[in-house]
Amino acid sequence: MQQHKKISKRTRVITGGTLVAAVALGTFGAVAANADSPAQGAPAAVRADVKNPDLVQSTHLSIDAATEAAQATLDAAEKDGQRVSVAVVDRNGNTIVTLRGDGAGPQSYESAERKAFTAVSWNAPTSELVKRLEQAPNLKDIPGTLFLGGGTPVTAKGAPIAGIGVAGAPSGDLDEKYARAGVAALTR
Repeated sequence: MQQHKKISKRTRVITGGTLVAAVALGTFGAVAANADSPAQGAPAAVRADVKNPDLVQSTHLSIDAATEAAQATLDAAEKDGQRVSVAVVDRNGNTIVTLRGDGAGPQSYESAERKAFTAVSWNAPTSELVKRLEQAPNLKDIPGTLFLGGGTPVTAKGAPIAGIGVAGAPSGDLDEKYARAGVAALTR
C-alpha cells in the first residue's frame, strides 16, 4: 500500500495561484493576438474580396419588404372575408415572417410555411407543382414540402429570392390568389 505525502496548504495555494496566472496570461495573449488578425472573425467577412470566385452573393428580402408582402396578402384575403395565415420565407426556405389572420385555423400556420418553402424551392407556384406529382409522385415525400395550391415564388432577375405561402381559404386557388397579391405589393 502506497502512502501519499501530505502537501502543505502553502504549497497548494502557491501552485493553484501559479496555474490560474498562467491560464489568464495565455488567454490574454490569445485574445490580443486574434484581435489584430484580419483573417479572424466577422471583420474579415465584411472585408472579403467580392471578386473572389469562391464567394457567392445572393439577394434577400428585407424584413420590411417581407412584412409588407405578408400584410398585403393578409389584407387581400380579409377583403374577401377569408381567414388565412401567410408565411414569407427566404431563398433558403427560412421563415422571415408569418402572420396568422384572425380566426385562421390552427393547421394554416404550418401549411403556409410549407407552401412558401415549396414554391421557393422549385421557383414555381405550388399549383403548377401539383401537376408534376402525376409524373413524379415521390416529390411529395421531400421533407418540408406541401404540394397544394397557395404558394408563389418571389423572383429577382428570374431567380427565386423568397416564397409566399397562404393557407386557410376554401381552395388552393384562393390561397394562391392572395399569395400573388403579396408578390404584387413588392413590385409597386
